[in-house]
Amino acid sequence: MDVKLKRTLTVFPLIVFGLAYMAPTTVFSTYGVVAEITRGMVPAAYIVALIGMLFTAYSYGQMVKAFPISGSAYTYSQKAFNSHVGFIVGWVILLDYLFLPMINGLLIGIYLNAYFPQVPFPVWLIAFISLITVVNIVGVKVATKVNILLISCQFLIIVLFSILSVRGVMNGLGSGTLLMSSPFVNGEVPFELVMAGASILCLSFLGFDAVTTFAEETVDPKRTLPKAIFLIAMIGGGFFILVSYVSHIVFPNFGSFQDADSAALEIAFYIGGNLFQSIFLAGYITGGIASGLSSHASVSRLLYAMGRDGVLPKKIFGYIHPKFRTPALNLLIVSVFTLSALFVDLVQASSLINFGALVAFTFVNLSVVVHYYIKGKRRTGMDTVKYLILPLIGAAFTAWIWTSLDQHAFLLGLGWFAIGVVLLLIITKMFTKKPPELSIDQIDDEVV
Repeated sequence: MDVKLKRTLTVFPLIVFGLAYMAPTTVFSTYGVVAEITRGMVPAAYIVALIGMLFTAYSYGQMVKAFPISGSAYTYSQKAFNSHVGFIVGWVILLDYLFLPMINGLLIGIYLNAYFPQVPFPVWLIAFISLITVVNIVGVKVATKVNILLISCQFLIIVLFSILSVRGVMNGLGSGTLLMSSPFVNGEVPFELVMAGASILCLSFLGFDAVTTFAEETVDPKRTLPKAIFLIAMIGGGFFILVSYVSHIVFPNFGSFQDADSAALEIAFYIGGNLFQSIFLAGYITGGIASGLSSHASVSRLLYAMGRDGVLPKKIFGYIHPKFRTPALNLLIVSVFTLSALFVDLVQASSLINFGALVAFTFVNLSVVVHYYIKGKRRTGMDTVKYLILPLIGAAFTAWIWTSLDQHAFLLGLGWFAIGVVLLLIITKMFTKKPPELSIDQIDDEVV
């Protein structure tokens, strides 16, 4: 009997999952550094990032209509272009997977060091890495869906943060007014600074496309998924704009942060004292550990799948611990990558992750053009708008933001891209054969 996934998901549960995957407290992760870069125009930077993401969300919706199976930017690039382009896009996406545990460790270390300054940052980072490594090696299964209780706690913290901020403003804190235009329009701030901020804030949107992996469990996926993807990006973006605006009006002096990396913690103390700052920190750290466990486990299994399929050396990356039945060597390798948080700052870390994401988003937009307009010859008046103009705007937008990334991270990303090209030349014997397929969306069930 051929067992298939059951189609039960509709728009609402997909939206809930997508918003949970984006992680609501991510709005606080880069608030301080972006506030300094944009000179207080974080909401405007979020609007710019949201516009780019909405065009990309549209393109994801078009591609899932064409391929209503578990998908990703890699899958769509492979189908629209060819397996070689798909391989390179998949390789660049790996940058996200490898460095997500690192940024979790970096943020947890930054916030705990700010709260307990007597304990050095490396101590917190090493403790975090040790915890997630040991837990994942012994085989505790980490769910891919964020625990509903954890998400509820994060939303509760954000609601409390917003209520305390508004109450503080009404009592004379910060700007003293609930209505300000300067976070959105400020002639004294060059637009390129807003763009630079938007390139970092793309990190907040990572995961809005994750619901494409549920295509085979969705009722009428060709209609349901495009709607859900667009709404996830819109709702998430609106939420980020609102929270960043509230943060600005209660603490408009962005230049006075003691440490921009942990600015949200300073604002929490400003609006609620030690008690709320402690509650805020506890919620933030709990979410960071859960995210770190999940991302650490996920990338180790991705590396295992690549080792199993011959993309990477099988003896190392295809190794399974005989007792725990987990990819122990991969977990240790990812832990070493996570230690790179000792040598990079938050802007560089965010830009490294966004490098991979923005390349992926650009190719999803271009995939619509290639699949529908070029190969499918869908070139009537309205089709030209749908399959050429809109996705090209999305591609141009994400490429524009991509070029605004931190320079050092941009060069490191290009170096990673170059390694992928060399690897592709080797495994395809100078393009004389097709590359193996990267198992990005489905990890073998033998690793649990």
